[in-house]
Amino acid sequence: AILVSVSLMVSMAIMVASFRESLDRWLTRVLPADLYLRAAPAGETAWFSPEDQALIRATPGVKDARFLRAQNLWLDPSRPPVSLLARPVEPAHPDRVLPLVGRWIVPSASEPPPAWVSELVHDVYGFSVGRVVELPIAGAAARFTVAGVWRDYARQNGAIYIPQDVYVALTGDRLANDAALWIEPGRAPGEVEGALRAALGERPGLQLVETGALRALSLSVFDRTFAVTYLLEAIAVLVGLLGISVGTAAQVAARRGEFGMLRHIGVTRGQVAATLGIEGAMVSAVGVALGLALGWVISLVLVQVVNRQSFHWSMDLHVPWAALAVLALALLAAAAGAAVASGRAAMGPDVVRAVREDW
Repeated sequence: AILVSVSLMVSMAIMVASFRESLDRWLTRVLPADLYLRAAPAGETAWFSPEDQALIRATPGVKDARFLRAQNLWLDPSRPPVSLLARPVEPAHPDRVLPLVGRWIVPSASEPPPAWVSELVHDVYGFSVGRVVELPIAGAAARFTVAGVWRDYARQNGAIYIPQDVYVALTGDRLANDAALWIEPGRAPGEVEGALRAALGERPGLQLVETGALRALSLSVFDRTFAVTYLLEAIAVLVGLLGISVGTAAQVAARRGEFGMLRHIGVTRGQVAATLGIEGAMVSAVGVALGLALGWVISLVLVQVVNRQSFHWSMDLHVPWAALAVLALALLAAAAGAAVASGRAAMGPDVVRAVREDW
């Protein structure tokens, strides 16, 4: 029981911690600006015109602004569309903007321009690094070289990044859906937000959020989503304690004569309780040690295999050593207490009279 409960607890704890730590690092990487401006909560029904972009750049307190154009891209009619994202990216240094995983390349001047695909697009559509692919943009098939694969936790249907200048050359479209804004030193975000809203006027659906609030919101959504895993871990601990209690009670019933003889020769109730507590702690220590090892192996399968095959995104393995140590020590203490509590029959007068049964 201890082995099963601890292995479940450890594997779930490592998986959730790995996902949360990877998400936190990913948010830090993809949200480098101070403010983020979106024309509409979702879809392509609103945008910032070139004139709007000029107004945003000229707003007092805005040090720098970078814009992103997002569109749906149908690679396969039988599948949901992927997101085509156009933004300024240096082909020689895409890692400054994108959270790349694995190797990446810089296409030569004679090759088609670069495109960086998310892990889902890489897995589902087979867009491997170095492959030349055709993307249906502006009613025509445009050729690109897959220059790298990047990690994306935001778009479940996949996404493809291309340089903004290449997108404009292909489509002539200079609109933008999102803007990343850097604030001048000494300026308050609320002050800049007010100036932006005044410059852009009343627009339904306009969203403006600080980076810290956006990161906090994303992590809080994650915690609420995985709250059930914490309940599963609590249930696993209870299962382990129940196993210790039942096992100790069975041992006491089978060893009534032994405990009766100990009491008969002068062993105190406290000493019997200490014996049971030590036995419970030692048994649970073996279970905890084996459960930690088995849980770590299961977590590797969850993180490296199940998660990648199910959701097509990767994560970095992160072991919450401090939390696991606290949980293991708490389980050892609780197991010793459960053993003492369930074996209290061995400390009563009935166990002394049980010696007579053997005579």
